[in-house]
Amino acid sequence: MSRRCDVTGAKPSFGNAVSHSHRRTRRRWNPNLQSHRYWLPAERRWIRLTLTAKALKTVDRKGIEKVVADLRTKGVRF
Repeated sequence: MSRRCDVTGAKPSFGNAVSHSHRRTRRRWNPNLQSHRYWLPAERRWIRLTLTAKALKTVDRKGIEKVVADLRTKGVRF
């Protein structure tokens, strides 16, 4: 499973961890991904999405039907 949000497309970002002595080593920042199950009343079935915390708020604001319609126009299949 790739660490990518289904709605926003957020993925890990990379950079340096800088110690007190200023030595740099590579590190990564993972997005805050949550797996969530939504009921689609129009299709009478459940879908499972991997979303960031920000995308969860987007789904709450827009509604799952609108978000799924937007994803399908982008070519995402469930």
